[in-house]
Amino acid sequence: MKKSTSIIIAVIAILVVIAIIIAVVASKNNKTALQINNAEDLSALVDKIYEGEENVLSSLQTQVIDVKDADAVKMITGLENGDKLEYLVASEPMISSQAYSLILAKVNKGENVNEVAKNIFESVNPSKWICVSAEKIYATNSGDVIFLIMSSEEWAKPLYEKFKKLAENVGQEYEKTVEEPNIDTAIPLPL
Repeated sequence: MKKSTSIIIAVIAILVVIAIIIAVVASKNNKTALQINNAEDLSALVDKIYEGEENVLSSLQTQVIDVKDADAVKMITGLENGDKLEYLVASEPMISSQAYSLILAKVNKGENVNEVAKNIFESVNPSKWICVSAEKIYATNSGDVIFLIMSSEEWAKPLYEKFKKLAENVGQEYEKTVEEPNIDTAIPLPL
């Protein structure tokens, strides 16, 4: 009897140690260097991401998007509404033929951040501009902040890497190369 009690205590102790290790690893994965308390903090993060890139990205405008404006949220993120978002900013060209969009969003407490990031990644329209389409889409999250960029590879990849460096720790990463539309199936214009 004494031997079986010792074995049970040993097994319980091992399970407790394993649970502690899992909790430490999980909390480490949720840590971020980003401190976002309002939409202005998201805009400031965009500025940090752009530091040193001012000559290349000079015509961009960063705007705070009202998460209660379902049409604006859908246009920027592809989501049907902003119910899961606390704050949202988008940085896009004011006037340009370049397909470019950088999105930062802070997710509401209690929401699955990775799930929301994946939904945005899968829902965002890389051809939302009239004449151009983004070549690459990158998305991830750090803590409760989602980052998505879609543009050409040469613009998107370095800024995506810069976000990850600033965040210090990111969640699931998503990457997609957008296929060119098939011109043969385009609807002919009337003459």
